[in-house]
Amino acid sequence: MPAETYTADPASLTQDRVARIRNGLMTAILEHRLLPGTRLREDEVGQIYDASRTLVRAALQQLAHEGIVDIEKNRGAFVSSPTPREARETFEARRLIEAAIVERAIAARTDVWLSRLDEHLQQEHDAEARGDHRAAIRLSGEFHLAVADMAGQSIYGNILSELVARTSLIILLYRRHRGHHCGPDHHRMITDAIRAGNVDAARTLMVDHLAEIEAELDLTEAEEPAVSLAQILTS
Repeated sequence: MPAETYTADPASLTQDRVARIRNGLMTAILEHRLLPGTRLREDEVGQIYDASRTLVRAALQQLAHEGIVDIEKNRGAFVSSPTPREARETFEARRLIEAAIVERAIAARTDVWLSRLDEHLQQEHDAEARGDHRAAIRLSGEFHLAVADMAGQSIYGNILSELVARTSLIILLYRRHRGHHCGPDHHRMITDAIRAGNVDAARTLMVDHLAEIEAELDLTEAEEPAVSLAQILTS
C-alpha cells in the first residue's frame, strides 16, 4: 500500500513566506541594524528574501499596521521615525501595560517559567560579555516579551510587541549615549521580585526601569522659529 502524500496548503506557504520577511525586517529593527527613515524598496527586499513584490508588499503592510513602517503614496515604505511626542506616549503606554503584565506574571509563575527567564538573563549576560551589542539589544527587548508570555496575556503581549519595536526606533533616534539599552541587571532584579511573588516590588522595578530608559533619551522638541509671510516670500 503506497504511503500517503500530503500537499502543502499554498495559502499557508504564502503566509509563512510573508512572515519570514516580516520577522526578518523586525529583527533587523530590534538589533538596530535598520535605522529610522531607511527606505525599504520592494524589489530590493524581494531579492534579499527571494520573494515576489506581492509577498514583500504584504509583509510591509503588516509592519505598517504595527506602526513600525510608514508607507507613503508615490514614495514607498520607510522605517518609521517616531516623533518626541510619540516616544513619550510609547513609554507611558509601556509603563501602564507592563505594570499590569508583571503582576499577572507573578500570579502565573511556575518553576519552568522562572527557569526560562533565568536562561534568558544568561543569554543577555553572555551577549554583553562577548561584546555582541546587536544580540544584547534584541535580547533586552525580548525579556519584556518573555514576561508577557509568562503572564499568558496574549492581547497585552501583542500590543507590547509593537511597543518594544517602536522603542527600539525611539532609542536609535533620541539616545544621548551610543550603545545604551536596558541591561540584564535591572532584568535580574525584576525576575527576582517575580520569583519572590512581591507584586509591589515587581511593579515598581518595572515602572522605574522603563522610566530610566526614557530619561536617557533627549525628547525635547525643537521649536520652529516664528517667520512672517513677508520673510518667506521675500527671502
